[in-house]
Amino acid sequence: MATQNPPVSQTKSFSTVFLIEMWERFGFYGMQVLMVTYMVKKLGFVDSKANLIWGAAAALIYATPAIGGWVGDKLIGTRRTMLIGAVVLALGYAMLWIPTNNAYFLYVALGVIIVGNGFFKPNAGNLVRKIYEGDDTKIDSAFTIYYMAVNIGSTISMLLTPWIRDYVGAKYGDAWGWHTAFGVCAIGLVLGLINYSLMYRTLQHIGSPADDERVDLRKLGLLALAAIGMVFVSAFILQNEMVARICVYAAGVVILGIFIHLIRSSEHHERAGLVAALVLVAQTIFFFIFYQQMSTSLNLFAQRNVDLSFDLFGWHLFNWIPEQFQSLNAIWIVLLSPVLVFIYNSMGRVGKNPSVAAKFAWGFAAVAIGFFIYGVGARFAVNGQVSSWIMVWGYGLYSLGELLVSGLGLAMIARYVPARMGGFMMGAYYVASGISQYLGSVVANFASIPTDIKDPLVSLPIYTSLFNKLGLAGVGCTVIAIAMLPLMSKLSASHSDAATNNKPLPPVHSEEYNTP
Repeated sequence: MATQNPPVSQTKSFSTVFLIEMWERFGFYGMQVLMVTYMVKKLGFVDSKANLIWGAAAALIYATPAIGGWVGDKLIGTRRTMLIGAVVLALGYAMLWIPTNNAYFLYVALGVIIVGNGFFKPNAGNLVRKIYEGDDTKIDSAFTIYYMAVNIGSTISMLLTPWIRDYVGAKYGDAWGWHTAFGVCAIGLVLGLINYSLMYRTLQHIGSPADDERVDLRKLGLLALAAIGMVFVSAFILQNEMVARICVYAAGVVILGIFIHLIRSSEHHERAGLVAALVLVAQTIFFFIFYQQMSTSLNLFAQRNVDLSFDLFGWHLFNWIPEQFQSLNAIWIVLLSPVLVFIYNSMGRVGKNPSVAAKFAWGFAAVAIGFFIYGVGARFAVNGQVSSWIMVWGYGLYSLGELLVSGLGLAMIARYVPARMGGFMMGAYYVASGISQYLGSVVANFASIPTDIKDPLVSLPIYTSLFNKLGLAGVGCTVIAIAMLPLMSKLSASHSDAATNNKPLPPVHSEEYNTP
């Protein structure tokens, strides 16, 4: 009789996805933290052009997972698609390592990154959903910890790559500094792939049905050709602002149409959950407009109007490079995630875990206060430069809001969307996020500083005006989210009742199956 392998704990399976996601985000955020500044300082783009190109890239980076989720669900399997995505991403970052300042080459490299992310992102998230399927409390906690993985990797890379750029640039020339920093992103992802190769057995029982089938080489070849075509389509979109705008808005209409179609064609017991997911996705779109400010307006604000010195009670502690302020977002998320997990688990044990909709409302309130802090800090600016500590506290509240909204966006899909639509809906969620990030770049251009303005005293009120308006918009989003709570409570209750009546009881797990 053949011996069966012992069951793999949820924690071990989760750890495998957690670690490859951590390294993938190391690469992505190490690249993102430099990209807008690279286009402005190295390629000579004006603020508005750099913002919109990165906004279009972000939209595509978040849009392609809709296709990648389908590929994972139906074509070659969730695990295989995630792995292919990681390899393609490593190739895209390696292309940025090549010391050329040709703009079209940059667009092609970004196209490779866009395709790789499309394969990787929805399938990594869908694996986490499958590991904890059926347990709402564990899903919230798992996705919060999973979100922390994003920010462990990004914290390290957002601190590291600007320093590498300056260090290598001082020794070997500016061009080598920029491209070596981008190359480190590729090295990080290679390390993640090596780690995955050592741990992949913990995921062999998790995935879509396609993972258990033999790969059809013909399908794989067609997929490769489609991916190459998408690289060049992406490059074309990035260099044509009007085309990018049309694609983004068209994608928004398509996503709305798909949601409506799915709701109308779904089983009656699935409908309440899908409507709840649609409402929360709409709120997430508004959040990502705020989120996009980190790599655009807040990044350029740090370049021009932030005192780079950290001082405490008259003692000088250290200086930061302007791009490194973006890492505050990740640092705060790493610090806050375990606190929120503890709160969720504690409240869940007594049956009082707040709804996802309530967490969204608290998140928007935190974001609003965070942006008002930047505006208040400007009142105490010295020679047009605000204290670095204002950035610390502004990012702290902004990051709390991110955890409560974006950090639970994936958990919301896992909770409300039927399993058979899981991969596709993860992708649709990312498309909605991408659309709003492009809109965020459009909003950031309200603080676009003309190239002839060098005086911080002139640029400061331009940024302050934008941040105060974003704070007011955050207040508006909070009011709307609170007003939607009764409807969301009713939809959530209907979804829970339908799930209880139409779903078999889950199997009893042994003590070996723990929360992450």
